[in-house]
Amino acid sequence: MTDYEVLIMLDSELAEDRQQEVVDRIRKEVVEGGGVWETHAPWGRRRLAYEIKHKSEGIYHLVTFAASAEVLSEVSRLLKIDDAVLRHLAVRRVKGSSTVSPAPAPASAPTSAETAEIDSVQEDE
Repeated sequence: MTDYEVLIMLDSELAEDRQQEVVDRIRKEVVEGGGVWETHAPWGRRRLAYEIKHKSEGIYHLVTFAASAEVLSEVSRLLKIDDAVLRHLAVRRVKGSSTVSPAPAPASAPTSAETAEIDSVQEDE
């Protein structure tokens, strides 16, 4: 068995239960194929660099499991035919490595107009 990571980008308009249904279907396929399910990490909603199927946002999920190549190819086939999945990427995981969810987007710095407004309020006090 080989360790795999699959990053799934789902349609941003999907309900929570439908998202969970997609992940459960992958889990079922892995377990029935003799693989070992390890983790599921929902990464949440992210803005896309370019539109995919007229969508500007996607919901990301990272799943990890150990399975045979045949199971991975069946999982990929299921993800390709599911309309809820915008994209997916399956890679072999190196022992000892870990993928962590990306850091949340930093808060934007105040603009010069906002800074001037804050300074004027502080001077009035």
